[in-house]
Amino acid sequence: MTKSSNTLNVVFVDEQKEPSTELTPKNKEIVGLAIAVLEEEGLGDRLIEVSIHFVDEEPMADLNAQHMNQRGSTDVLAFPLDDPKKSEDQDEFLLLGDVVICPKVADRQATNHSYEAELSLLLIHGILHLLGYDHAEEDEKLIMEKRQQKILQDHGLDKK
Repeated sequence: MTKSSNTLNVVFVDEQKEPSTELTPKNKEIVGLAIAVLEEEGLGDRLIEVSIHFVDEEPMADLNAQHMNQRGSTDVLAFPLDDPKKSEDQDEFLLLGDVVICPKVADRQATNHSYEAELSLLLIHGILHLLGYDHAEEDEKLIMEKRQQKILQDHGLDKK
């Protein structure tokens, strides 16, 4: 599924071999949230494309090992490409990158809130990584967590 605002293009691909019907998100909501986050980050007037992939645990574990040197599956990985902060040309097309989410891991992590809220958090987290946010240092972590929480609250997703 692909959805665009006037300038933002979000491509959503569900690559799970056997998506669980109870774990199937509403594609329009996932794509809509991605567009909203990009707009809230001041990119609504930029020519940007971002891809969101839902994958099974095995391919996620492979990506985690290959790119993060970590064993096992994880919840979300982000692969940034073009950095909007480094491009002063507002008309330049930017391929922001890919956010890869493992819904089965997300489901296991959703213990104090809904599965939908967990997916929303992971999507926001991944997009913020594409935009240069990080959590390697404590000060960066606080900034990123504060931004994630604000976006979740703005969309009524923090208490579900």
